Amino acid sequence: MVHGLCDTDFYKLTMMQVVLHQYASAWVRYAFKWRNWGEMHLNCSLEDFRSLIDEKMDELCEFRFQEDEIKYLASIPFFKPDFIEYLRLFQLNRSYIRTYIENGGLKINIEGPWLNTILFETLVLAIIGELYTELSGIDQDNWEKEGRKRLQDKVNYIEEVIQPGQMFKFADFGTRRRATYSWQEEVLKYFVSRCPDKLVGTSNTHFAKKLNIRPIGTMAHEFFQAHQQLGPRLIDSQKVALQSWADEYRGELGIALSDTLGFDKFLIDFDRFFSLLFDGCRQDSGDPIRWAEKLIAHYDKMRIDSRFKTAIFSDGLTFEKAVDLFNRFNSRIKTSFGIGTYLTNDCGFVAPQIVIKMIEFNHNPVAKVSDSADKGMCEDTEFLEYLNKVIREDTKI
Repeated sequence: MVHGLCDTDFYKLTMMQVVLHQYASAWVRYAFKWRNWGEMHLNCSLEDFRSLIDEKMDELCEFRFQEDEIKYLASIPFFKPDFIEYLRLFQLNRSYIRTYIENGGLKINIEGPWLNTILFETLVLAIIGELYTELSGIDQDNWEKEGRKRLQDKVNYIEEVIQPGQMFKFADFGTRRRATYSWQEEVLKYFVSRCPDKLVGTSNTHFAKKLNIRPIGTMAHEFFQAHQQLGPRLIDSQKVALQSWADEYRGELGIALSDTLGFDKFLIDFDRFFSLLFDGCRQDSGDPIRWAEKLIAHYDKMRIDSRFKTAIFSDGLTFEKAVDLFNRFNSRIKTSFGIGTYLTNDCGFVAPQIVIKMIEFNHNPVAKVSDSADKGMCEDTEFLEYLNKVIREDTKI
């Protein structure tokens, strides 16, 4: 169900290098959440489903990076030799992940050194998603037929509404929500054959290598969350995270994720130095139109021409939504679109909405405070209240 340790989001590897160089001793805990569990249907008991996940975890923890994968990663200029050599030795540790059932729901606890657990997230989510596809009772021939029809309709739509010469670009962000590995591969091959000028890349490192397309990704929420406990002050955690990233990549990988503490707080931290240094920002929650207007206004305030910066949209997109945003903003800022479930799990049945998020760093709580209420995550109410107070006080100034 996953084809090696490279069958993961590229940003897991880019963050992993920073962790190796700057936070190798850090200890973390992640938790799993199935956002739409009430809409799901399994042809087996939840306990049997959990047991199958455990079997797949056993297999996952036998994987090692293969020599051709190592050579591919070594060819990427910003991956450093010591990180590549560390990957030669790397193997996921089975003792760091545990599944269980609580209050009628599936729970997954991942706890251990950040450096040794960071790769679990995407791989585990891809396995759960594919197991669900197999055990949901939906005939594979039927959903693949429907998926192919929808896929063809999507490309026809793009070809119809995007004029020749227009720079509409999108990337596949669908590994963690894909119906199956083989379906994601079929989708990507279809886009490569039908609209290679519009597919800018994929977040999946394995498919980027296999299909010779660009790997896409920089940082995830966990990177900013970790810095909530790395100090020196909670109010400055995003500034510290951005500086840490800049210290590691020196201008490479310049798209900053903007919503871990809400976009208004991010813009306060994203001062002229960071606004000049980073190529742009990624939107992953809230109203995308308001977000883009605020980002452009922020660049104006920083005396920066927004036409030379990039806005990446990646929150629950369809091509219809992406085209609308492109038409609204492409003359004012460069736009690109990271699209997940709509590409890799839009086949006529309800796709799982599953996430794994960091909830502790060095045995202290961390939080994601999203611009969409249902996308936040924290298990410590006192810490969350205090964090929200810090955000409110900073954003009202």
